[in-house]
Amino acid sequence: MRSARLQALDKVTARITIIEARVGETATFGSLTINLRACHGRPQDEVPDAAAWMEMSDSRAAPGSPPAFRGWMFANAPGVNMLEHPVYDIRVLECR
Repeated sequence: MRSARLQALDKVTARITIIEARVGETATFGSLTINLRACHGRPQDEVPDAAAWMEMSDSRAAPGSPPAFRGWMFANAPGVNMLEHPVYDIRVLECR
């Protein structure tokens, strides 16, 4: 089964945690619930990169709120599509 290594940052405590998330399963970090839907990496003979499709929701958000994040994140271009959250930052490191 495919999985992703994610780097999670708590901006308040400056604590960094590495999360192993499996496709189709749920991972949590603080009040975030992370659902990894897909993860694709390049072959080893190419420049390393990874792309992960994720949905993230915040348990502290108001009921009926849209997800905190939904879309693709890219390891080599984290600024292209990123989680905009006041407390947490999530980045893709690699797909396995």
